Amino acid sequence: VQLQAFGGGLVQAGGFLRLSCSASGFTFSRYSMGWFRQAPGKEREFVAGISWSGGTPDYGDFVKGRFIISRDNSKNMVYLQMNSLNPEDTAVYSCAADSSLLNRTASIFAYWGQGTQVTVSS
Repeated sequence: VQLQAFGGGLVQAGGFLRLSCSASGFTFSRYSMGWFRQAPGKEREFVAGISWSGGTPDYGDFVKGRFIISRDNSKNMVYLQMNSLNPEDTAVYSCAADSSLLNRTASIFAYWGQGTQVTVSS
């Protein structure tokens, strides 16, 4: 199983980034997918999740309409469009796969990929 997140980088406050996550080694279309983030000295935080079918996305409370999660089951890819970024969004963002119903609990996710660094300057 491999999950690889990419697309992070340095962006100014108010800017945007699109993160991507490629998946292999499991039946991607049967798994809910999630994005989590972890900033230095802070706990891992749920960012967004999407069910296997792509419907009913879920977002962390801090997102406030700024991010959009999507997936392409034909390409085994999940995406996170992040708009109106602010310095508090600085963190390592990771994607994860969950064979159960969509949820926000990191410990339930079975597969994890290495994260991608997002840094937002003020």
